[in-house]
Amino acid sequence: MSLEKYSKEELKEMSMIEIAYALLSEKTDRQAISFQEIIDEIVKATEMSDTELKSRIAQFYTDINIDGRFLTIGENYWGLRGWYPFDQAEEDIVPAAKPKKKKAKKAVVDELDDFDDLEEEDLDFDDLDELAEEDDDDDFDDLDEEDVIEEDEEEFDDLDEDLDEEDDEEEEDLEYEDEK
Repeated sequence: MSLEKYSKEELKEMSMIEIAYALLSEKTDRQAISFQEIIDEIVKATEMSDTELKSRIAQFYTDINIDGRFLTIGENYWGLRGWYPFDQAEEDIVPAAKPKKKKAKKAVVDELDDFDDLEEEDLDFDDLDELAEEDDDDDFDDLDEEDVIEEDEEEFDDLDEDLDEEDDEEEEDLEYEDEK
């Protein structure tokens, strides 16, 4: 398909993606061209204004990405998928993904590797239970039962005295009001 086959009116009626396909189809050297070159050719063929181009360029870029007939070669260069054999397309055209560096997590992984070397026989879960029980018992060994009870009784005695004093004050207030 050549763009020369179409009249100016027909080109203006066509979508940008169809014009791009016709433009790339007529290339005999099968060399990918940049997105900007495709845009320039479309603008030249359709005599599109700058304002119209600005309003349509985002949709065109979306269309060329979605349309299965087109293939990006990298660096925003585009060609037709039919130019490249299926086996070659994935291997040669798509750049290899760079592995991500893992710096911070490596130290944690090294510590965990030490545990992988332990065998189940080396782990004695009964010892862990005994250690946990000893820790629980240690918390209360320092306290005498009598000290705890005496402290609680003192607190209650203080509360009782405070309540008694409040009751006495209320009675005095009532007596004073009755005298008036």
